[in-house]
Amino acid sequence: MDQLCIVTTGGTIDKIYFDDKSDYQIGEPQIGRILDELGVQFGYRVIPILRKDSLHLNDGDRELVRATIAAQDTRHVLVTHGTDSMVATARVLESIPDKTIVLTGALNPARFHGSDAEFNIGTAVGAVQALPPGVYIAMNGRIWDPRHVRKNVSANRFEAA
Repeated sequence: MDQLCIVTTGGTIDKIYFDDKSDYQIGEPQIGRILDELGVQFGYRVIPILRKDSLHLNDGDRELVRATIAAQDTRHVLVTHGTDSMVATARVLESIPDKTIVLTGALNPARFHGSDAEFNIGTAVGAVQALPPGVYIAMNGRIWDPRHVRKNVSANRFEAA
């Protein structure tokens, strides 16, 4: 794998909660800290482009993500993204040729004990290295085709669509 390019957009994975009323902000991207703590043996570069809950992403934001990824020289791209609109962004990214792009996120903030963030990031890192060019979603221990997956909000998981 050439250097891994990581594009961050915000989402639950980077949320910071302030009080018991669930008031939050999107903080600094957590993926670099997580990869450093895990002692990964590959080079990576983090490009933080948005700090939004994915419910607030719009077509312009998705185009910014697409253009940012398309402009990178690297073939391997990991995107951290909020789970609520991850599928919509993945579908926009399908127009980018010759890159393996894996989107991942978390159902609980990375700062929380027991968060699924590290597991999802690990799954995504393995997937981005092993899969052929295309766009994929890595969530809940599985690799999903964005055209055949949806987030089940009531069950708080991804499943076949």
